[in-house]
Amino acid sequence: MGIFSKTCEYGLRAVFFIAQRSQENKRVGIKEIAENIHSPEAFLGKILQNLSRAGIIRSMKGPGGGFYLDASDMSTPLSDVVKAIDGENLFVGCGMGLEFCSEQYPCPLHHEFKSIRNSLSEMLQKTTVGQFNDDLIKGKILLTKSKITPDQDT
Repeated sequence: MGIFSKTCEYGLRAVFFIAQRSQENKRVGIKEIAENIHSPEAFLGKILQNLSRAGIIRSMKGPGGGFYLDASDMSTPLSDVVKAIDGENLFVGCGMGLEFCSEQYPCPLHHEFKSIRNSLSEMLQKTTVGQFNDDLIKGKILLTKSKITPDQDT
């Protein structure tokens, strides 16, 4: 179970994958991204289109085209990716999903959730898209939910 919506999970994994390939001076197509992050291709296409419109990723049509990031895109905070996909609700919303929750009229979880939400927001603002590229390239971290067998964990 994750803290992000399914759409946001796929979006974050796609951005990390594109960043990794971009560091290797490669552009990637939607089919390759979908296969490597275990995402439905049609669903991913809509997510990538949204991320492209928001300026999070870039795309080039034609032979040798695909999705990519340039050097300046690598410093994009992950909070920008989350906002482009899910909006601001993760950073300002109620932990119970109540519309009326506020400082003046708090829900039962308001004060504890506010602290967690603020910590998450700070972490996502400080963490950049390109920050994990070396570990992804070396295979030290993963972008799929695939199960690791003991002999792979070396």
